[in-house]
Amino acid sequence: MGQDIFAIVKQVISKELEVEEEKITPESRIQEDLGADSLDVMNITMRLEDEFNLRIPDEDLTKISTVQDIVDYIQSHLQSS
Repeated sequence: MGQDIFAIVKQVISKELEVEEEKITPESRIQEDLGADSLDVMNITMRLEDEFNLRIPDEDLTKISTVQDIVDYIQSHLQSS
């Protein structure tokens, strides 16, 4: 399941930021490495919320900086729902 989540997250980020999927790793920092600005982060968040049918509160977004952080967050919230 974790690999599936990573693949979907990678796809969404790639499409939103126009970055090749191969350049996106679990360690990639969304803003520093992939060049996302705050609007990009919001767009990515909304697409992931739709994709996984969950809500990511703003206060949780401040704790997310890498692609792996997103995957871990989604994984833990899908298991608890």
